[in-house]
Amino acid sequence: MSDNQEKAVDSNRRNLLIATSVAGGVGGVVTLVPFVSSLQPSERAKAGGAPVEADISGLKAGQMMTVSWRGLPVWIVYRTPEQLASLSKVTSELADPDSKETFSYPMPDYAKNEFRARESRKEMLVVVGICTHLGCIPSGPYAADTLPALGHDPGFLCPCHGSTYDMSGRVFKNKPAPKNLDVPRFMFVNDNKIVIGKDEKGEA
Repeated sequence: MSDNQEKAVDSNRRNLLIATSVAGGVGGVVTLVPFVSSLQPSERAKAGGAPVEADISGLKAGQMMTVSWRGLPVWIVYRTPEQLASLSKVTSELADPDSKETFSYPMPDYAKNEFRARESRKEMLVVVGICTHLGCIPSGPYAADTLPALGHDPGFLCPCHGSTYDMSGRVFKNKPAPKNLDVPRFMFVNDNKIVIGKDEKGEA
């Protein structure tokens, strides 16, 4: 084989090697793009953590509705004047009447009051309906004098282990549940709509 022929073979090999490397690199990048994309949150996952808007126009005094936010049941309770009046009567019976200790979410400033609600709409209670003991879902609200576990007070009962909560979602003393029900961030869009998981300071 002449020198010219050997140089031509070497050049062809070099070109083939370069072409193969480039193709492999492009293939690797193409393969990597969907993999990197898969590390990003899906639209469904984003939606799962997004604020939720609820229509409360049909909610009447004494009624409760439940909406799902981040896979959690959030109660919106339209409390009656009698239910609101019961809050100050049970203060001495509560484990943490001022909600100084929180469970999973920090207490919004506007809910740091007896009603655990916005002063302008204090009749509207918004809490995560998950018992702070082992995660069961309490039932209620029960009217006063209808449930022995609550005595003369209205409130909620966790059927799993007997924890009881007042009409602000505050746990009574000497119960398995260690803390009050969570109050998530929320705000009123107008008189008929409420947003869960978001307030003036942003999303939860």
